[in-house]
Amino acid sequence: MPRVTRTEVDLGLARRMVAAAVQAATTRDVLVSVAVVDGGGHLVCFERMDGAEIAGPVLAPDKAYTAVAHRARTHELAPLVSPGGPLAGMQSAARGRFVCFAGGIPLWSARRVVAAVGVSGGTAEHDLACAEAAAAVFDAAEGAEGAE
Repeated sequence: MPRVTRTEVDLGLARRMVAAAVQAATTRDVLVSVAVVDGGGHLVCFERMDGAEIAGPVLAPDKAYTAVAHRARTHELAPLVSPGGPLAGMQSAARGRFVCFAGGIPLWSARRVVAAVGVSGGTAEHDLACAEAAAAVFDAAEGAEGAE
């Protein structure tokens, strides 16, 4: 049976991911909060840019938590949780932690979600772009580990 290896998000990788998201925000002239969680939804790294919205320290980790819990990008959940949708009301579950708008991305390794990133503070498009910048750092690490 082949051995399965997975990329795990340690503090060093999480910090590089946060730095990439902050750089993407700076390029877009927006102020954001960024959170990286592990596969269990536990916070690994968080940063709030000076002057970023006060909701970011709640929303960014909750976007990441939602992405891990549902193995989906948070904006993809929006139509499912809207009134009449198959998951209507889901956002009120888990003590209200599920956030179903852009900015949360699950991170996959060996066909499993091992972590997620969440970004809050800009427009939906800004949050998603910053989260994608962080995810690209994870993807590069995943590719580097797979090459070993």
